[in-house]
Parts: sequence; structure tokens; C-alpha cells
Amino acid sequence: MSWFTIVRKRLPGVVMVVIGVSLITFIISHLIPGDPARLIAGDRATDEIVAAIRTKLGLDLPLYQQYWNYLVGLVHGDLGTSIRTSRPVLEDIAAFFPATLELALVALVLATVVGIPLGVLSAVYRNKPIDQLVRTISVTGISTPAFWLGLGLIVLFYGRLGWLPGGGRLEQGMAPPTDITGLFLIDSLLTWNIPVFLNALKHLVLPAFTLGFVHLGVVARQIRSAMLEQLGEDYVRTARAFGLSRWAVVFRQALPNALIPSVTVLGLALGDLLYGAVLTETVFGWPGMGAYVVDSIQALDFPAVMGFAVVVSFAYVLVNLLVDLVYRWLDPRITGVS
Repeated sequence: MSWFTIVRKRLPGVVMVVIGVSLITFIISHLIPGDPARLIAGDRATDEIVAAIRTKLGLDLPLYQQYWNYLVGLVHGDLGTSIRTSRPVLEDIAAFFPATLELALVALVLATVVGIPLGVLSAVYRNKPIDQLVRTISVTGISTPAFWLGLGLIVLFYGRLGWLPGGGRLEQGMAPPTDITGLFLIDSLLTWNIPVFLNALKHLVLPAFTLGFVHLGVVARQIRSAMLEQLGEDYVRTARAFGLSRWAVVFRQALPNALIPSVTVLGLALGDLLYGAVLTETVFGWPGMGAYVVDSIQALDFPAVMGFAVVVSFAYVLVNLLVDLVYRWLDPRITGVS
């Protein structure tokens, strides 16, 4: 099956997911009690002023008409206009998305770089003390609420020890790097602005660890399970019989094969990190999409909330598609996709 065929098969699913998410978000948004027009006009505004604002925003139309208008705009790449900022939602998301993406990518790298070695060690030393330790870390990561962990890290490393900053992307008063990609780490390196790079990296440590800790446990468990399966295969015993050392077999033979089924976990983790950034960004005052959507929910900004859900859902299914393509690249024997 060619890559083009995979993309063509996935495309209807992408469309249905985006429509489904937009519909569910639309219904939930309108079930929240409150009137955005009244919030904009203020408590002392007359009913005529509120009615005029409702007409301007299209809130006086039947719900089915409002949703249809939204879908028509969505087809043309228009996510609507934010009630709170009075700017196109797409512009708002484009401004906040790089911060969220940077946080999610660093968290994913942390989960991968730490989780894979832990999973390998846990499988190689099965039922040994290190295996028990890794399994404990995995369960702890999966079961620990992100907001609780984030608050605990702030209290310890910022409040008590003063080693790391408690929030924000840069130290107050420090100018951001020249905007090239929107990612401070990359932009500061491209412009060779080392002080900004180090400061941005320092601000990323706590939120990235908080966001990545859950997925670190997931990755470690997945790698452990896949490695145990591979270590029990005949080719591993054959390689050992030919005199290869244990670690040569582990890293040259077993691990590459164990990584193939783990691609799904690593790929979907990125989508989960984009969604999970909402709580983490709120705790650490991170100026990304999470903080943007929380403020929008409080202001009953329906277009902004729906825009966030649609964009992140599209990113999620896009990652799914990329996972299928990576599967095809890693193992050409795979002829179909789920």
C-alpha cells in the first residue's frame, strides 16, 4: 500500500473527526449558562444594546443556523471571530500555538529519552529491583494528576529552593528572540542568542517535566512489554548462541523491533500533550493555547473554544496519519493500516 493510498483512506476519517468534535464542542459550549453579549455589554447595558450585540455576533439565529454558518466558514479556513479579543480565532491560535507546541515537544523528548532506557532496563532485568523501581515510576506517572505535580514542583524548586522559575517563558524584562518559528529555543539558537536560549530552557524544565511525566510512564511500560516479547523470540536466542553479548543483542536486534509497535504510543502522546497542556499552562502561567482557551471559557467565547478543539483534534488525527506513514517506512512489510 502506497503512502498516497494511506492518506486517501484516512482523509474521510479526518473530516468526520473534525465535524464531530466541532459539533460536540458547539453543543457543550451553548449548554453553559450565561450570555456572551451581556458579558461584553456589561451589567448596566440596556436590553437594546445587548440585543444589538447578539445580532452582530449572530447569537440571535437558531442554533442549527449558527452551527451551519460555522461549518461553512470552517470549510473556507475561517474559525470565526473571537468574542473576547475581537480578532480572528485563527490569528489568536497562530499566536499562542508555538508556545504550546514547544512545551509539548520538549515534554515528548523528555518522555522518550528517559522512558525508552527505563523500559529497556526493566525488560532486561525482569523481576529484579530495577524492574520494580521502573514499574513503580510508571504507575506513579500514570496516576499522578498534572496540576498536583505542577504545584508541588513549584513549591519545591521555586518556593523552597529557588533553583528554577515558577512560570512564564522568559525572565521578566528579557526580550524574546527574533521571531522565526515562534519556538524560543530554536529561534534563540538560530540567532545565536545563548542567554535567551538558556533562560528559555530554564523556564521549560518544570512545565515540561510535569507534562511529560505521565507519558514517561506510558512509554516505559510500552517499551518494557515490547522488549519482553522480542527477547523471547528465536532470533534473539540464535544471536546469543553465535556469541553476541547481551547488550549487543538488546540494542542491535531487539530494541529496533520493539520500537516499531511503540511508534503508536509515541505519536499519539504528542496529541495527548497538546490537550494536556491546558492544565499545565494554567498552573505555570505558560502563555500558550491552554491559557488562551481557559480565558475564553471564562468569557463564554464560543468561537475561540471551538477553534481550539478543532485545531487540536486536527493535529491529533494528523499525528495518527503520520504514525501510519512511519510504520510503512520502518517496516515495508506492513501492507495495510488500521
